[in-house]
Amino acid sequence: MDLNLAGKTALITGGSKGIGLAVARLLAAEGCSLHLAARTEADLIAARDELNQTHGAQVTIHAADLSDGDRMRQLASDTAGIDILVNNAGAIPFGNIEMVDETTWRNAWDLKVLGYVNLVRAVYPAMVARKAGVIVNILGTAGERPTPSYLAGSMGNASLMAMTVALGGESVGKGVRVVGVNPGLIETERMMTMNKARAVEKFGDEARWREFLADMPLARAGAPEEVADLVAFLASDRASWISGTIVTIDGGVTKRATL
Repeated sequence: MDLNLAGKTALITGGSKGIGLAVARLLAAEGCSLHLAARTEADLIAARDELNQTHGAQVTIHAADLSDGDRMRQLASDTAGIDILVNNAGAIPFGNIEMVDETTWRNAWDLKVLGYVNLVRAVYPAMVARKAGVIVNILGTAGERPTPSYLAGSMGNASLMAMTVALGGESVGKGVRVVGVNPGLIETERMMTMNKARAVEKFGDEARWREFLADMPLARAGAPEEVADLVAFLASDRASWISGTIVTIDGGVTKRATL
């Protein structure tokens, strides 16, 4: 299927690792020029060099604190004219209402929640003026199935879901689509590190970390590439009738009946 993405320009936040890098690889393979933004310059350089070598893609990197509103507005200015924005940066820590202190909560929301909001606010008006553009917000299933043990993340994702649905319902009439993706458990470096630590604690052997996935559909986590496939489709003209919608990709976990 030709997604007609060749010649488009995309900005991907959190684009140096995990889901963001998987999206970058796929969009580069589809012929997009890329802007990658993340905090760590060394990781961005490695991602840029890989994409240049593998796909011959034009890649510009932006090392920045994405929780800084002024820096996000500067990023929007530096990447003016993009066709696609993929908001992906940020990982909100686990913890219940008592465990996550105010500073941790604020820092996490500054990066993921306000980070997304600030960049959308900066990019959206230019897309409306051109009557063209797509914004894909990568969120998380906790927003639709909140849990007390991941309260800050559940609330943050839910608020971004609300923004995506509300803005996407209006934006399509202005030539811009806004959509969201809710990944479940995805096999990223962060997820593997956490489960290896759990395996050492429980079994004394980090190599047994996959045993924690036994109850997952197909006894595995999702792959970053599976999320990237969905993001690329939603960002393409093939999805021109989709806006204000959140698509869940979790193997059906959030739809399981609870006992």
